[in-house]
Amino acid sequence: MTHQYFATCPKGLEGLLYTELQTLGAEDLRETVAGIYFSGDIGMAYRACLWSRLANKILLPLASFEADSQEELYDGVRELRWEEHLSPNGTLLVDFIGTNDTIRNTQFGAVKVKDAIVDCLRDFSGERPSVAKRDPDLRVNVRLSKSKVIVSIDLSGDSLHRRGYRVKQGSAPMKENLAAGILIRAGWPEIAAQGGALLDPMCGSGTILIEAALIAADIAPGLLRGSFGFERWLNHRNDIWLELREEAFARKKAGLARENLPEIRGYDADVNVIRAAEDNIVSAELDHWLRVSRKELKDFVKPTHKAMDFGIVISNPPYGERLGEIESLKLLYAHLGERLRNEFQGWRAGVFTGNPELGKQMGLRADKKYKFFNGTIASELLMFSISSDAFVQSRVEQDARFSKDDEERKEAEARVKVENKKEQADALSNGAQMLVNRLQKNLKQLEKWAKKNDISCYRLYDADMPEYSAAIDIYRGQTQPNRAPQLYAHVQEYAAPKSVDEDRAAQRFAEIEMAVPFALDLLASNISYKQRRRNKGTSQYEKISERPTGDVFSVQEGQAKLHINMWQYLDTGLFLDHRPVRLMIADLAKDKRFLNLFCYTATASVHAAMAGARYTVSVDMSNTYLNWARKNYALNGLSESRNRLEQADCLKWLEDNDQQFDLILLDPPSFSNSKRMEDVLDVQRDHVGMINNAMRSLAEGGTLIFSNNLRSFKLDADALSAYTIKDISAQTIDEDFKRNPKIHQCWLITH
Repeated sequence: MTHQYFATCPKGLEGLLYTELQTLGAEDLRETVAGIYFSGDIGMAYRACLWSRLANKILLPLASFEADSQEELYDGVRELRWEEHLSPNGTLLVDFIGTNDTIRNTQFGAVKVKDAIVDCLRDFSGERPSVAKRDPDLRVNVRLSKSKVIVSIDLSGDSLHRRGYRVKQGSAPMKENLAAGILIRAGWPEIAAQGGALLDPMCGSGTILIEAALIAADIAPGLLRGSFGFERWLNHRNDIWLELREEAFARKKAGLARENLPEIRGYDADVNVIRAAEDNIVSAELDHWLRVSRKELKDFVKPTHKAMDFGIVISNPPYGERLGEIESLKLLYAHLGERLRNEFQGWRAGVFTGNPELGKQMGLRADKKYKFFNGTIASELLMFSISSDAFVQSRVEQDARFSKDDEERKEAEARVKVENKKEQADALSNGAQMLVNRLQKNLKQLEKWAKKNDISCYRLYDADMPEYSAAIDIYRGQTQPNRAPQLYAHVQEYAAPKSVDEDRAAQRFAEIEMAVPFALDLLASNISYKQRRRNKGTSQYEKISERPTGDVFSVQEGQAKLHINMWQYLDTGLFLDHRPVRLMIADLAKDKRFLNLFCYTATASVHAAMAGARYTVSVDMSNTYLNWARKNYALNGLSESRNRLEQADCLKWLEDNDQQFDLILLDPPSFSNSKRMEDVLDVQRDHVGMINNAMRSLAEGGTLIFSNNLRSFKLDADALSAYTIKDISAQTIDEDFKRNPKIHQCWLITH
């Protein structure tokens, strides 16, 4: 006997569900919003429940009628022959969806439907069924739209996306049928049939991996479910159902016995979700095949245990809601794009996101985009062919493709630039010309040293000429991945003493502004000018410019990429004098537990993590700097699950801490009277107590690196005589700071 059915699904999957049901043997298909109407015998309905990877529900409509009042709703349901569907002493559950002007509450609607069914069966037999919120004998689905009511038997029971294998989940798990839809849209069935691999660098609790395996091995997604809604329905045909199950088990056995099963692997930085994924994979009976492991995005590469010529990288990275998250996630997506470009040329990639704008950060052009809904969130699957043709071209590459006319234009611009430079030189005062000469001399010396040592940022000038009292730093950085690096200059004029006339000080600053772009051959837009003052309270955390955040860039230091903002705050996010200390931490950090106190933008923690630290903890009071640290982590493909950030007063945090660390960086400010601290911090007065507290957190055999920038600082060696102390200040002063060797002092302290 042929019946009419309705299969519901998440919005965006209708077209895929249509094709799936057609393949399963359904007839008379008709697509509508969030579902497909189809027809077939009862075996077709069972097959859809067992094999549909995309549907939520398989409904058997019993009646459709108009109901403008609760009485009409009751009467319409009461007229149906419920004795044909449910035993009078059975159990019942009603799902009521929709409201109108008279039925304004779904719970009220469900009660009216339940009353009608109960009254019908009581009149028929003298007995009445009871309500069961879990595992009822019959589940009834009622949909109300305006005044139209559709009453259906729910043949699926619990939603079909609940396969039965998920025993644990992460914080924001993807529904199984959505994961299957993404995989089908991404072309995974075809790739799997050809023996291609599937890798997920941010696999969470493993839903995409398990659904990919079910597809590749021809395993019915409903085989692991405990029950279906039709199994205690009075019209159930158990002989047909058992035959379909036996067929599905045979197909599963044959699928898993294939010799060419594709490689499917997942990675995540969070050990807790990896453990959840392992439990789910065991529950799905796929632990002999699927593999997951804890790995940071920075370490995501093509596996080498076997040849993998082609495949697909598919993932559902976080997409955030708050502004601070979005800024960090832009860098995370950029890092993901870099991993794909560097490691997976010739592969396909699919990125599912609720914020498609983030996909633009990847440096790859999407060749296809598919719209989905993740619950109520409009989302997209961005598909990429990873080849050089899809790479967003760098400016250098674009320049190489300039036409002859463009080359002629550039030559003309160069001639104008030379002429302008002559005019600028004529306009320089004697003092400004002297400063130009000094800058060019320093540049000639330091540029060779920097290039030889792969240093992208260094101090060019530090008040070498007393009348031009400023620090001038060079940064070579990228505004976007795959873009040619640009040169920037950061100029901080030291506040003039009160004895210097204000007009004279202003004139000298104007001469600095003339000399720097001329000496370094830089556009004014690539130079940041600031005046250093003694910080008060939280002033160092406050914005001093509204220049667009798009002007920020990243620099390379050792293995680490670091986020630089030269315009919006007093600091750039990187203290250049501590470069040797950060590189030393990278040398020491492998497999160590690292603590970074007064962490600033956590650049030292990034170095430790990139070098293989077991985990890092970074503490600072400033939420501004901690958000900056998050961007640094994202830029390097590092997660906060292994690199914890703590907003706290470091002194109080140390007093309360009961963890042990193998490597600690203690780099306090010289002085702080921030309102967020319980007391004023004076490094000279307080350093003994700070070091003692830090040493209580230092494991046996561990190392504390203590540093500060107070030029007059004297370490109280007598008060710290219980420890072994080594002054390493000289070896932590690099070539660009040798003109100012008192820029900081640094010690190694051990038990």
